[in-house]
Amino acid sequence: MTSIHVNELTKDYGATRAVDHLTFRVRPGRVTGFLGPNGAGKSTTMRLVLGLDRPTSGTATIGGQPYTALKDPLRRVGALLDPQAAHGARTARNHLLALAASNGIGGDRVEDVLEEAGLGQVAGRRIKTFSLGMRQRLGIAAAMLGDPEVVMLDEPSNGLDPEGIVWIRELMKRLAREGRTVLVSSHLMNETSSFADHLIVLGQGRLLVDLPMQEFLDSRGRPRVRLRTSEPTRLGEVLSRQGYRAVEGEDGRWTVEGVKAGTIGAVAADESIPLLELIDEQVTLEQAYLDLTAGAAEFASAGPSTVIRQVA
Repeated sequence: MTSIHVNELTKDYGATRAVDHLTFRVRPGRVTGFLGPNGAGKSTTMRLVLGLDRPTSGTATIGGQPYTALKDPLRRVGALLDPQAAHGARTARNHLLALAASNGIGGDRVEDVLEEAGLGQVAGRRIKTFSLGMRQRLGIAAAMLGDPEVVMLDEPSNGLDPEGIVWIRELMKRLAREGRTVLVSSHLMNETSSFADHLIVLGQGRLLVDLPMQEFLDSRGRPRVRLRTSEPTRLGEVLSRQGYRAVEGEDGRWTVEGVKAGTIGAVAADESIPLLELIDEQVTLEQAYLDLTAGAAEFASAGPSTVIRQVA
């Protein structure tokens, strides 16, 4: 299968540096979430990978080749950057047929992706009559037209209804299970946390994070346990002797910082203290992301940014 490899990629627009010596690899078999504040360089990077703009320096390759050198590129790479790009006077079917003809793809495949995207019944309508969500589905259908090894999607959930969000989420996960390379840019943290296995985060054109999702979350917060017990006083005394402090919340649940649920469970079992609830709590992706990018957002106060780890 095929990886996306970005190496020392830099893009200047006059005096503005949009992308600053980026190096990362998007590997097959997982969904990689591509995150960053507005102006972080995500869209510019995706355009550079797809040959829609030229880098000032550095390289962006797909399977070791620039996109512009790929034969039958739609069969290698499927991308959605702008759902409004399709000509409004065309029907959905004719739009896809034109793309298919340019890449030697048969008409049967057009019908397949129309059905998969939920557009089979409206394929004869002009695109200018489509809602944003329908245009989004059409863009995803176009990206899937060549059954590509690499899929790049920019805000794929934008405009979709709840059913559509579930559909695109499951589609991305299925593509990764099939061994394809999937790169997804999004501002929706809760949605990203539901499908991404790996995260690449940019800030002010620079790499901030290149980590598996769980490692990133673990790196941004201490472990914490929430619990309920019918013997809180005794459990509190036992935990205190071992250096832990349990704090009661208004809902009757207790929180213990700096420990995992397995440890608390073992302590309670040794002392025969019943636990009615025991849950590991961790920082959410939204909390971790906001903490990381607080100094890298376009309209936030400036601050230092740190690369957590870059995966080779």
